[in-house]
Amino acid sequence: MKKDIQEVLIKEEVLHQRVKELAAEITVTYQGKSPVCIGILKGSVPFFADLTRAIALPLYCDYMAVSSYGQSTKSSGTVKILKDLDVSLENKDVIVVEDIIDTGLTLQYLLDNLRSRCPASLAVCTLLNKPSRRLVDITPDYNGFNIADVFVVGYGLDYAEKYRNLPFVGVLREEIYSENSLK
Repeated sequence: MKKDIQEVLIKEEVLHQRVKELAAEITVTYQGKSPVCIGILKGSVPFFADLTRAIALPLYCDYMAVSSYGQSTKSSGTVKILKDLDVSLENKDVIVVEDIIDTGLTLQYLLDNLRSRCPASLAVCTLLNKPSRRLVDITPDYNGFNIADVFVVGYGLDYAEKYRNLPFVGVLREEIYSENSLK
């Protein structure tokens, strides 16, 4: 699997240190509150688990599954909710935990959907942010790392459901996901 990685972009130790910093920020911001943290499946799972364990507050944790990629490396622009929340968001402080913000189209759809549920507040915490790819005006409230326009895997991020279990974020070799290799 590691032979498919062009380079390690963010080492495991650096990831864990940044997650602790984000958790400390969230702990200070939401002091005295019990926010609802929503992990976006499947990519956010390792980040969500590490982040929520490091937040020193009572939390509600839930998950949503949304899809706009399928087996592709680019968003289709069509968003589907595959798994909805089990908890009501009305009058609650909500933090959406994402693995990566790329074009922002999926997240914009999701935030519009969540706003319709009348939360007291709505924030976004992302591990990775690709501002150069943004097609809509979205800025995360909590941002782990800004990255260049490269295709990354690991620490929850995948290509065709593979590589999620890598303990680092790495750049996938282009020949792995190029059109020719899919045939």
